[in-house]
Amino acid sequence: MTRTYVVSGAASGIGAATVRHLRDEGHRVLTLDRTPTDHTGGPIDVVADLATRPGRAEAVAGVQALAEVVHGVVPAAGVGGFTGTDPALVVSVNFFGAMELVRGLRPQLAAAGDGAVVFLASNSITGMPGWDAEVATLCLRDDEQAARGAASATEAVMVYPSSKAALAWWARREGVKPEWIGSGIRLNSVAPGKVTTPMTAEMAADPVFGPLGDSYPTAIGRDGRPEEIAAPIAFLLSPAASLMVGACLFIDGGTDAILHPISPAGWEVGPVEP
Repeated sequence: MTRTYVVSGAASGIGAATVRHLRDEGHRVLTLDRTPTDHTGGPIDVVADLATRPGRAEAVAGVQALAEVVHGVVPAAGVGGFTGTDPALVVSVNFFGAMELVRGLRPQLAAAGDGAVVFLASNSITGMPGWDAEVATLCLRDDEQAARGAASATEAVMVYPSSKAALAWWARREGVKPEWIGSGIRLNSVAPGKVTTPMTAEMAADPVFGPLGDSYPTAIGRDGRPEEIAAPIAFLLSPAASLMVGACLFIDGGTDAILHPISPAGWEVGPVEP
């Protein structure tokens, strides 16, 4: 059966790899990005900037104009927490851009009867100590202005894990509610480790954090490849993962297991009602 999926951040990296994987399986994939072409020069279906509320509304409307039924959404668009990056932008794109895209497309996902969403969290949730829990809490309260304000008081590197933790918790908290699983829509997330993408290339060039990449531990002795994240995402989108609701799947070559062999850390931010 051919299904219709939506992938944001589709121009490159994990988003582009997910598009390729799903299309290779024979599915229709609507691409969303702020750039009009992908890394191959191919056209993007919906061009919008998820950093702003008008941009998110434009993204939702653009998808709705192309599909009445959506079987799955992968909000892969994201901003890294690098030196010189606006930490408020990290919050707006990584959390609110993803969450509002998914909420806006809920009617189309419900129309599928067995819709699914896979958020991109990060193993920095557990692998990076000291990230800003207040920012994550404000995200979970659905207060973008306050979350941006709190983020602006710290560094982007400490905001990135906050935004990703909030995504994983939002999927877990909301995923069991009637408006989501009660409508046949499964919410899950994946937590990639270090993957060879344009974002990690930018990290390697960062004067502060680039040198840290060389000491990044993995059990397999190498960085991940985008297609190694795309395949598990495709599984979570598929009916084969029908029992998975609110899960966060670590896909990091064993990094989290090395750092926390018994009890993962970094999950101090609990579900917070908006």
